[in-house]
Amino acid sequence: MALPVLTPEQRAEALEKAGVARKARGELLAAVKAGELTVSDVLAKAETDEVAKKTKVSALVKALPGVGPVKAAQILEELSIAETRRIGGLGTNQRHALLGIIA
Repeated sequence: MALPVLTPEQRAEALEKAGVARKARGELLAAVKAGELTVSDVLAKAETDEVAKKTKVSALVKALPGVGPVKAAQILEELSIAETRRIGGLGTNQRHALLGIIA
């Protein structure tokens, strides 16, 4: 499927929208890294917030204090959560398992 041809105005609008989403996602993950938000806070926020819903679970786990890329990959593998899974795509069992292992 070919990408649609966008007018310069549509392209600028899309770039602005993407920039706003990246900034919001960065702020969310920074709050997790600083300890201001917990995983359960983010999961609850994802019920109503599109930015939280579209954030990758791997980014969330990596943002936890003391968790780096290797440990995050181990946690996701242990919970059978794909590296590309987004928070909004987690099932109920996966949410409970994530909370159980992180807490």
